Amino acid sequence: MSQSLTPSPVRGWRVYLDRRVVAVTLLGFSSGLPLLLTYSTLSAWLRGAGISRTAIGLFALVGTPYALKFLWSPLIDRLPLPVLTGWLGRRRSWGVLVQGLLLAAILALGACDPARDVGLMAALAVAVAFLSASQDIVIDAYRVEILPADLQGPGAGAVQTGYRIAMLAAGAGALYLASAFGWFAAYATMAALLLVGMGVLLLMPEPNVRISPATAERERRAADYLAARPHLRGPAAAALGWLYGAVVCPFADFAARKGWWAVLVFVIGYKMGEAMAGSMATTLYIDLGFSLDEIATVSKVFGFAATVAGSLIGGALVMRLGPMRALLAFGVLQSLGNLFYVLQAVAGHDVRALALCVFAEQFTSGMAGAAMVTYLSGLCNAAYTATQYALLSSVAAVGRTMVASVSGLAADSLGWVDFFLLATVVTAPALLLLLWMMRRSPMRRVPQAVS
Repeated sequence: MSQSLTPSPVRGWRVYLDRRVVAVTLLGFSSGLPLLLTYSTLSAWLRGAGISRTAIGLFALVGTPYALKFLWSPLIDRLPLPVLTGWLGRRRSWGVLVQGLLLAAILALGACDPARDVGLMAALAVAVAFLSASQDIVIDAYRVEILPADLQGPGAGAVQTGYRIAMLAAGAGALYLASAFGWFAAYATMAALLLVGMGVLLLMPEPNVRISPATAERERRAADYLAARPHLRGPAAAALGWLYGAVVCPFADFAARKGWWAVLVFVIGYKMGEAMAGSMATTLYIDLGFSLDEIATVSKVFGFAATVAGSLIGGALVMRLGPMRALLAFGVLQSLGNLFYVLQAVAGHDVRALALCVFAEQFTSGMAGAAMVTYLSGLCNAAYTATQYALLSSVAAVGRTMVASVSGLAADSLGWVDFFLLATVVTAPALLLLLWMMRRSPMRRVPQAVS
């Protein structure tokens, strides 16, 4: 069964009731579940079992697969699975396989005893992170391909909403379950919740995309090249042809587009100010005398509500503004949101100011995130959706990681007020580049025609 990319006849908030958008929300929920199970939730378990802070710190390395997922995304993009691909299709077969393996890995991790199995737990945590990153590859590609152009904005808001709800479940929810019933029960419950995403993939149709003539011609030239060289025939030729189509073509296709370099620079810089401010936010709150309970309560209540609201409102507005104008408008709002940290630094220990600061920053971040996801989705060629989206999302992570790593040094050198003023303006070059792209060299959405 194939899915036609039929434009949605509804507008406004009702667009979030479209079955494709609902499916994307549930897939976002599955995507968000595993992250904290190898991060803060796992850290709480390990520390409660008496594991040293040094060892717990090393567990942060298990998140490396999220930054490197573009390396194996070509396999998920193009490699058919025996039996499953014929039954479910390209995207759903990989999704169901990865989710099944992820469910088993989370169960195995939950069954471990930190006092005896810390080494095994590290290995299983890496496996969970690898499978989780692989699930993200599939879900991102499925979302891009199942939604028509006019639903990409709401879809971006929906997937982020599902992701945030899942993080709440895997964070606070898992801790509550562990406190009441033990750690295995907590991890087993999170594993069972993955069945939500598996059910969506089994019940929803497979996207039906048609490869553009230019893309087909590029891969045909490789086949002709191999056919003209007798010594490359047989299994070697088949392997080379597959590697060319799966690995070389996605990157060659992107690099052949006008202004591709500007897109990469923009993607790196767009979230730089948010990453810079966010990496130091908790440190600021502690320096101002807020207790951990105050920080947690305000973050959970106001932060969660603001992120969800920003994502949904931003996704709906992308439909009206278009991705490029939404990126510009929300990027400006995201930068201005950092000014509330300046207000917080001046106000000191004021819970009302903290609530306002958290809400403003998370709300504008949610809006900008919805616009960015929509924009990245529109850049993907239907033939290489998984590979190109994995590449672009990894590039976006580079800027956040680099800036976050030096934010502490900048805060120490400048002081809180000047640091957050810098975080407010540091995204300006990316926004100016966006203006140039809009006028001179925009990379418009790659057509994804279907039969």
